[in-house]
Amino acid sequence: MEEKRQNKRFPVKLELEISSLFKQDNVKVDNIHAPIEVMNISRNGIGFRSASVLPLNYYFNAKIQLGDSDSSLYSVVKIIRQQVIEENMYFYGCELVGMSSVLDYIFDEFQEEMNKD
Repeated sequence: MEEKRQNKRFPVKLELEISSLFKQDNVKVDNIHAPIEVMNISRNGIGFRSASVLPLNYYFNAKIQLGDSDSSLYSVVKIIRQQVIEENMYFYGCELVGMSSVLDYIFDEFQEEMNKD
């Protein structure tokens, strides 16, 4: 399959929890409490796995920490793809929406660290 991503994804292990989802037309779903395990990340998106069934084209707020506490990203994440990977486990592809390019240095530092290993 042809790679269509703009930026290379790097493996990462992060634990997050989605507490609410929303859509642009003010539709909101609260009290989700879906634990997710982020598996990879790039400047444009994340891939994560979860036992929860999450709807496509919904958004959630995320704090993603790459490295030390100064390397935290606050971003809106849009769920754009879902794939069943095993019984009761799903893999999601998401894009980071509206993240400021001023935070690119965090990814630069993270990439440097990944390339050292």
